[in-house]
Amino acid sequence: MEVFMTLVTLVSQLPPGEGFGLNGNILETNLINLSVVIGIVVSFGGDALRSLLENRKQTILKNLQEADQRAKEAKEKLEQAQKQLELAKTKAAEIREQGVVTAEQEKRQCIRQTQKDTLRLEEVKQETLRFQQQKAVNQVSQQVVSLALNQVRTKLTKRLDPTFHSSVNNFNIVLFTNYKSR
Repeated sequence: MEVFMTLVTLVSQLPPGEGFGLNGNILETNLINLSVVIGIVVSFGGDALRSLLENRKQTILKNLQEADQRAKEAKEKLEQAQKQLELAKTKAAEIREQGVVTAEQEKRQCIRQTQKDTLRLEEVKQETLRFQQQKAVNQVSQQVVSLALNQVRTKLTKRLDPTFHSSVNNFNIVLFTNYKSR
């Protein structure tokens, strides 16, 4: 770059019309001047252009490598997520099967408990029927005894007159005498 600056300084110090100069009018320039300008631009700008292109190339390669790395990481994460999904599906299926088994066991247990309760209720019913029958028999027996006693009382009150009283006393005296004689 210093060489270019030195060359420009030297050219600018030459008197106009002599030596080397740049003509800004393209129609008046000749091929030699254009080739000199293009040569200078290519020689000095080429290195800068090459370095820019090389930097750009390195940046693009770096970006591609980073993108490849991110793609690999994303692929690995996707595979891990798919494995976790499969594990979750398997676990869900196991839980579902376990739920069905548990529900079936609960159902059987409820049926057994209901049967036990039904048998117990039947036993209580039979016991209650026996108790009620015994109670009814006792009530009927009490009523029969009560009626019989009432009938005996009624008959006794109707028959209790002095002759009956005297015959009962005589009968008891005879029994007592027979008892003493033995």
